Amino acid sequence: MNFVSKTAAILARTAATAGLALALAVPGVVRASAIDQLHAFAGNTQSARGSFSQVTRGNGSQAAPVQSGEFAFQRPGRFRWQVSKPYEQLIVSDGKELFQYDPDLSQVTVRTVGEAIGSSPAQILFGSGSLEQSFNVAEQPERDGLQWLRATPKSPDAGFSRVDIAFKDGLPARLELLDAFGQTTSITFTGIVRNPQLPQDSFRFTAPAGVDVVRMDGQQPAGAR
Repeated sequence: MNFVSKTAAILARTAATAGLALALAVPGVVRASAIDQLHAFAGNTQSARGSFSQVTRGNGSQAAPVQSGEFAFQRPGRFRWQVSKPYEQLIVSDGKELFQYDPDLSQVTVRTVGEAIGSSPAQILFGSGSLEQSFNVAEQPERDGLQWLRATPKSPDAGFSRVDIAFKDGLPARLELLDAFGQTTSITFTGIVRNPQLPQDSFRFTAPAGVDVVRMDGQQPAGAR
């Protein structure tokens, strides 16, 4: 199960306070809570890019191969999640539709953004609404030198039980999602750059020639995007 269909990371649209900014910037000041860091990151980050590694474990079974790649997002609702290892996969949202391209299957699946994200963890990372509208949020004990929060979906149809998000120095560092099947997906974020200049075509997708396009909204396959 991929990041968007069961996932994601990070944000409600709440501006940071001056006191929080000072706490994040000055050594020796008491660290801000994970929820405060999330709100600050959301309020001050319109776009970002970075790298990730992701692994899924379930019920004592052997972990799936580690996936790694790069991501970028631009609110509201635009993102690019590109897996490069151990196999290629690309997920792109232009803010209206979400395209999931599997080169090995030679197939593109298209969904509306609302259906694909809804109350998923992707809404936390890429959305523009208030986190508390869709999740119950609570602080968690510090672990691995990181400040943690837990977001539990209010909807029983979310497809996952909870998502734990860790922050360090005002940036998201890890995300751990427990799905409805008892599997845990752990994502580590590195090299995050806030508010970069992103290429204009970062969130556009054109299906390669000969690739099957499957639309989940019942419409006919669309042309180039």
